[in-house]
Amino acid sequence: MVCTDNLVSYQPVTITASAAEQQSGFPVGQMDPRAVSVVETLREAGHEAYIVGGGVRDILLGAKPKDFDVATSARPNEVRKLFRRARLIGRRFPIVHVLFGRDYIEVTTFRALESKERLLHESGRILHDSSYGTLAEDALRRDFTINALYFDTAAERVIDQVGGLEDLAARRLRLIGVAETRYREDPVRMLRAVRFAVKLKFELEAETRAPIAELAPLLADIPPARLFEEIGKLLLSGHGRAMLTALREHRLFGELFPLTEEVLGSERDGVFQQFVLAALDSTDRRIANKEPVTLAFLLAALLWPPLRRYADWLVAEGMGEAAAVQRACAVIMAASNQRISIPRRLGQPIREIAQLQSRFRYRHGKRAELLLAHPRFRAAYDFLVLRTRANEVDPEVAEFWTAIQEASPEERKKMLTPRRRVRRH
Repeated sequence: MVCTDNLVSYQPVTITASAAEQQSGFPVGQMDPRAVSVVETLREAGHEAYIVGGGVRDILLGAKPKDFDVATSARPNEVRKLFRRARLIGRRFPIVHVLFGRDYIEVTTFRALESKERLLHESGRILHDSSYGTLAEDALRRDFTINALYFDTAAERVIDQVGGLEDLAARRLRLIGVAETRYREDPVRMLRAVRFAVKLKFELEAETRAPIAELAPLLADIPPARLFEEIGKLLLSGHGRAMLTALREHRLFGELFPLTEEVLGSERDGVFQQFVLAALDSTDRRIANKEPVTLAFLLAALLWPPLRRYADWLVAEGMGEAAAVQRACAVIMAASNQRISIPRRLGQPIREIAQLQSRFRYRHGKRAELLLAHPRFRAAYDFLVLRTRANEVDPEVAEFWTAIQEASPEERKKMLTPRRRVRRH
């Protein structure tokens, strides 16, 4: 329980401000017109406003921008009153979502460096902060230098207060301020550091990298629902294999999937590691080819090592295969939800993919017909193929189910017909 005794003043970080401005060469046409309209509306009402963050960064890198955020001097309630469709969200620091159909532009008010209203957890994590400041202060409050670039739509220039342009040119990811302090303020920044470094193929600056492994346990204080959001960004980035490698290198993966890390770290033959990497590789290829992917499938793959190991133990204790997998699903997913809070909409497909694995050994009769007709058959089959590639399953099993999908109705009927037992007299 946090009380008012934990209210402390923020110690300003010490950095060198470059105040560099890029006057030309910026492809303005790539800006989201909705973000530009939000900026113009705020300026017409007498407020400062700029497009900031990932959208500006990606355009400068020559990549396709995805998110466009706006930073402004207007207070959240002032922002909300200016737009017909807007909602106020956030507990630690209120922000406004200006809605455009199902999409939205996120609008944040400039944050101050020092505040008597900032409430910190004893670990250093910011619990509440509603103090507002200037653009220069706001730049220092952002996480990485490359995300603290502000685009002035009126003057068509990029304003850089923290050396972000220099870091972009050097392909370097650097935290603004003292790394340990910034990670303690918000431990999720460690996951963001890995994600940006891998996705952008940037080098983690030495001081930004150094504290991560030691501070990784701070993720245990983050709400599981928030960690789940970050996991989706990590796994569906199109760089899943590299993300896993980096997360394990910095001891972050074990904070998200402790049971999986325990198995991967202890196995000698590496079968489960091969399987997990195969699942990530498959998803990365599908993303590259613009094919549909599901987070449920990847989560099922990441939870499979501890689930399969526990199910094997239950079978050794005398439980039937199907019952053992079902029980293992319940136990492993309950434990995982303590860390990453898997939504119900994903929980059911994960369980079905895992539980259908034990049914692939039935290749004849009604059981096989029912398996083929199951709504989750294709996902479970793809899962089986990956297990085969990792040498966890006899290739003959996957070959049968591959052949039966390609067979004509007549051939399929023959393949499913149970073989008659020959009576011996």
